[in-house]
Amino acid sequence: MIHIDIVCVGKIRENYLKDAIAEYSKRLSKYCALNIIELPDEKLPTKLNDSLSLEVKQKESKSILSRIKKDSYVIALDLKGKSYTSEEFSNKIQNLSLTNSHITFLIGGTLGMTNELLGNCKELICFSKMTFPHPLIRLFLLEQLFRGFKIANGENYHH
Repeated sequence: MIHIDIVCVGKIRENYLKDAIAEYSKRLSKYCALNIIELPDEKLPTKLNDSLSLEVKQKESKSILSRIKKDSYVIALDLKGKSYTSEEFSNKIQNLSLTNSHITFLIGGTLGMTNELLGNCKELICFSKMTFPHPLIRLFLLEQLFRGFKIANGENYHH
């Protein structure tokens, strides 16, 4: 069974998102060993400049980096990443699982991740060119993983 870690910055505060994330996590347990690693976000100063932005991204990226397992195939969710259809994403995960026992997805904080961290990833994926709150992206990722496993196993799932 493939191991999937989701390393993400920021706490989920909304109960409806917590419930949805818990539901998809439960559904995914049939297909993979899932581990969601929630890291605290840095407090943003009221007057944010480039230097302070970089400092926040560096702290959060360092925290993310410390939680990545060495043997893992690392994929960051980033606006500069490649877009996939659900079928393509399903194929991607299935192909990766043939040669990797561990996949780690990264979801950065409000300001994103450093170029250094992104450069150390095997791949960048973008779910949309639109901007969404990070907790919602976490839910999107779980849903697409679930959909991908259903597709790969030839199981029905609404399109």
